[in-house]
Amino acid sequence: METHGTLCHGKQATVALIVWGMACLAEGLGIRATARVFEVDPNTGLHWLVEAAAQLRAFSAYFLCALHVEQLQLDELSAGLRALQAGESSDDEALKRLARSPAWVWTAMDPQSQLLVVVAVGTRTLAMAQRVVHQVTQGLAPGCLPLLLTDGCKAYQRAILAHFGYWMQPERRQATGPLPKPRWLPLPALLYAQVVTSYRRRRLVGGTHRVVFGTRLAIEQVLVACGWTINTACVERLNLDIRQRVAAIGRRVHTLCQGEAGGQDQLALCQVSHNVVLPHASLRQAGAAPMATNGRGLAKMWRPCTPAMAAGLTDHVWSRKEVLWYRGPPGPQTQTV
Repeated sequence: METHGTLCHGKQATVALIVWGMACLAEGLGIRATARVFEVDPNTGLHWLVEAAAQLRAFSAYFLCALHVEQLQLDELSAGLRALQAGESSDDEALKRLARSPAWVWTAMDPQSQLLVVVAVGTRTLAMAQRVVHQVTQGLAPGCLPLLLTDGCKAYQRAILAHFGYWMQPERRQATGPLPKPRWLPLPALLYAQVVTSYRRRRLVGGTHRVVFGTRLAIEQVLVACGWTINTACVERLNLDIRQRVAAIGRRVHTLCQGEAGGQDQLALCQVSHNVVLPHASLRQAGAAPMATNGRGLAKMWRPCTPAMAAGLTDHVWSRKEVLWYRGPPGPQTQTV
């Protein structure tokens, strides 16, 4: 069948209804609000989201690999997720009474192509930083070592050093005695800087730049090609887009998820929508010739471009139906005895 292996396979709802429902979720509408708009049960919309998220995670894993990037910006933003306490109250009572639990959305992006490489949900700990940096290394091409820019979170330094380092055996200083212990050192080509901000009464009062690995001159040479300085402005602007497009991550909202899994499902939809569906105004390309429009307006002089197109991963702007109907190559088959 045409829909075999896609989200629309085996559904009684029409393809257009499912596509428009996922479009509303990708634009920041909550699950219950989307269900009210299309007159479906909220559990049905949640079931569509869970199935779509599993397919879109495989979609991102297939496309976001062997990336050649010159720099990456990493950041985290706070999010509110509900924490159910089993056995103390029913689900309906818990939805009304339980307060927010601290959680963080970790992001990593290429500021040149605006490509969202990694998005994950978890606590602000060293283990989560290790997980995010590991996902970044899995998506990079062999031998690619980009400039890394983050905020002042201390967990980043240990996570980056663990993934971009090597063992070095120091030379023996004496003719006799035991060999000195090997040391774990950063790669010579590793460049990493932090933007350390200072707050006073919850207001930003200043910031400093800290070079952790590499030299300031080498970092500035990478940034001068784009006319930039050491900053994390691009990923912070992306965090604002995520808050607007993911209902569960917004501030002062009543559409909170029950846990990290629900937030991760909505973020998977947001990641694919940001990378291949939504054109970015700063990435538009000049057209070879003026293109006529459907209305009476002026001819188009610019060709829309998505982050995936700017990164060389795709050659056109994808529609949401095309994304949901995409079937990637089958994975490795397991042999049974």
